[in-house]
Amino acid sequence: MQVKDIMTTPQYLKDNVTIREAALTMRNNGTGFEPLTNAKKVTGVITDRDIAVRAVAESKSPDDKASSIATERVLYTYQDEGIETVVQNMVEQQVQRLLVLNDRENKDLVGIVTLGDIANHCDDPKLAQKIVNASRTYH
Repeated sequence: MQVKDIMTTPQYLKDNVTIREAALTMRNNGTGFEPLTNAKKVTGVITDRDIAVRAVAESKSPDDKASSIATERVLYTYQDEGIETVVQNMVEQQVQRLLVLNDRENKDLVGIVTLGDIANHCDDPKLAQKIVNASRTYH
């Protein structure tokens, strides 16, 4: 199985949205993670944790740009990558989600894959154990 078989289609937030707009989008979509893009090129990601730890703790205005608190180091995989490789990558990076890019040449954002997505499609006991281990250590 490849990432493209289980990934979800991401919402796209323009990289010039405000912190308030990002928070409203997360609330309305029931998410805690949104990629910031310029067209389909990712410029950063913002999480509900970024809003709490960076925006609130640093007394940012809700009208400041979300990019001012976004994580610029974006972790990703490719849509043709195998699931076991992706889980190992998540374990090594200590994360529970990765952006999915179309290919190594264009690098357009096409999806998001989470440990939950993988777990929902898992019927391999060894892979299931890797998912459990990956979910124990993340940030």
